[in-house]
Amino acid sequence: MSRAERLLDLIQVLRRHRHPVSGAALAETTGVSLRTLYRDIDTLKAQGARIDGEAGVGFVLRPGFMLPPLMFSEEEIEALVLGSRWVHQRGDRALADAAANVLAKIGAVLPPDLRDALDDSGLLIAPGEPVAAGDAQLPRIRQAIRNERKIGLSYRDKDGVASRRIVWPFAVGFFEKVRVVAAWCELRQDFRHFRTDRIVTLTVSEKRYPRRRQAMLKEWREQRLAREA
Repeated sequence: MSRAERLLDLIQVLRRHRHPVSGAALAETTGVSLRTLYRDIDTLKAQGARIDGEAGVGFVLRPGFMLPPLMFSEEEIEALVLGSRWVHQRGDRALADAAANVLAKIGAVLPPDLRDALDDSGLLIAPGEPVAAGDAQLPRIRQAIRNERKIGLSYRDKDGVASRRIVWPFAVGFFEKVRVVAAWCELRQDFRHFRTDRIVTLTVSEKRYPRRRQAMLKEWREQRLAREA
């Protein structure tokens, strides 16, 4: 393993811990001696990493430090390419354009050998069946989720029955043929799922919904696990 790869591994291990982790544990996880670990921590600090702590106490990486983009392994690049290609084919137009921009930005700063791996990746996304209508609404829905805004929907269920809903969207599921919004429904006073191709009209409110998106997502996951148990 090169020194650059070793430093990247150390950063990745530190990022997984929100609280101080001992030097011995870090050395064991990264497969180096304690002496080498301390030297690598000093090197990262010299490069601008905000690593707090000391020997015998533990170390924690503060947010904000980014290693140079050349610190990608070939498998990480393949993962980026595969994910970006999937989004480019399956996402709405805004996400597709963003995925293409991500690859372009990464390619612009990679060294030549890794840039070739980015351009020549043999991992392809097979053509899928046409996505159902409704993706035109996705940029507005995603914006509402980011800003924690209520959405007013005119919606038709699988039987064609129409209803009006005020919902608090917190996630979007991307399936092979459809996109599904997970939200708290004021009408039902419970979590509900809405296919984007069944949304007739959509209005994003200026009002924030009263709960945090992360809290609703956590509760929704716990509810689903309880039902599956």
